[in-house]
Amino acid sequence: MGKLMGFLEYDRCLPPDRDPLERLKDWDEIHETLSLEAQKEQAARCMHCGVPFCNSGITLKGVVTGCPLGNLIPEWNDLLYREEWDEGVERLLRTITFPEFTGRVCPAPCEGACTCGIHQPTVTIRQNELMLIEHAFETGYMKPHPPKQRTGKRVAVVGSGPAGLAAAARLNRYGHTVTVFEKSDRIGGLLMYGIPNMKLDKKIIDRRVNLMKEEGITFVTGVSIGTDKPAETLLSDFDAVVLACGSGKPRDLAVPGREGNGVLFAVDYLTMATKHLLDGKHAVPAEMDAKGKHVIVIGGGDTGTDCVGTALRQGCLRVTQLEIMPRPSEDRTEQNPWPEYPRTMKTDYGQIEAIAKFGEDPRQYLVSTREIERDAQGNLRAIVTDKIQWSKGEDGRMRMETLAGSERKWEADMVLIAMGFLGPEDTLAEALNLARDARTNVMAEAYQTNQKGVFVAGDMHSGQSLVVRAINEGQEAAAACHAYLKNL
Repeated sequence: MGKLMGFLEYDRCLPPDRDPLERLKDWDEIHETLSLEAQKEQAARCMHCGVPFCNSGITLKGVVTGCPLGNLIPEWNDLLYREEWDEGVERLLRTITFPEFTGRVCPAPCEGACTCGIHQPTVTIRQNELMLIEHAFETGYMKPHPPKQRTGKRVAVVGSGPAGLAAAARLNRYGHTVTVFEKSDRIGGLLMYGIPNMKLDKKIIDRRVNLMKEEGITFVTGVSIGTDKPAETLLSDFDAVVLACGSGKPRDLAVPGREGNGVLFAVDYLTMATKHLLDGKHAVPAEMDAKGKHVIVIGGGDTGTDCVGTALRQGCLRVTQLEIMPRPSEDRTEQNPWPEYPRTMKTDYGQIEAIAKFGEDPRQYLVSTREIERDAQGNLRAIVTDKIQWSKGEDGRMRMETLAGSERKWEADMVLIAMGFLGPEDTLAEALNLARDARTNVMAEAYQTNQKGVFVAGDMHSGQSLVVRAINEGQEAAAACHAYLKNL
């Protein structure tokens, strides 16, 4: 243990964020960094407790607490404190393929389960992880390591989001020849187009993909399997297939006035904004440009926050974020004890920026959309909402009730639907005749589908979830695929 009683000596400290109003002028990452000495102190706060819940990855009340990957957190915290960089990042990479991604965008269920958090602020686990991997890249430790020999087996990975990339990296490490197919114009999937640049700079993705190319992985972009390339050819051209196509079917809003201009799915809006940033030839269509508009975001999760931050950078006149759930409490409640993931009030970067620009939090809680109003020409002009309340029915389920007389009209020139996803797109699953569950996710046993040699991982398999869980499933699916290939 590097620093006995360090958690009693040092307070939790995160790197400062750039000034909210200044960062609205660009699309650069919002977080700065701590000095090495300050980050060492944060690593020293790790208690090295006898039972480290931080890396447990257990499910409590249907929610994962602790790291799903089983990261060796106390070990590399200690190594960071001692400045044993190479050993520290080696321990980190034993369990996770892409810590530079999770160190930026993971909601850190590990920190929610940190034993230190019972009585004081938790250890800055995510930031310590990011420091280790970024130091490794900066010092040249992260070099390509192609396998010393190839097995002669060929594997196709469909989808290049976190699950697909993790599966490809592990399969390549096992010595198989891997080709990744991506329907979009760039590699990265959700990481590339679902998460804005201010949270995850796309150069970070390109840096990792270039390393994977040097290790022998082939990437093919602009090819949609099942449309541009028959799905059946994968079964004949490759010894195994790993499907990691995500959960790309967005949840829609079934209210009068939904059809027509001005109402967009968040994923389409965020994708276009990033494409325009990376490649100026992708001009932002007028209906996807928030400049000078009253923007309503329907949905209170991370994607909703990303829509708020994007609309602000495009120069919106106003942005409001509607959430159907109640406002979380400031602290844990008796119904949400440690080590469960803390369901507490958090003000994320998008809301902080909106508060700085407009003087108030854009979020409105317990609001349900009733109707989208349009003028005689069909142009969007407002949405109508009701206040609601939640109550428990006789069967124990929560029910939503509309409060009489609570109708409100919000001026709107753009409505962004950020209500999550319902499941994977149908084309590929139907082409391969894959078994699916009630939520339309692809069913599998130990990641193998009902089709021999076809495996599935990530949101396509388990439904919309965290980047860290997608990486975990990609790694585990790769191990299952490897075991299958060894027996061919």
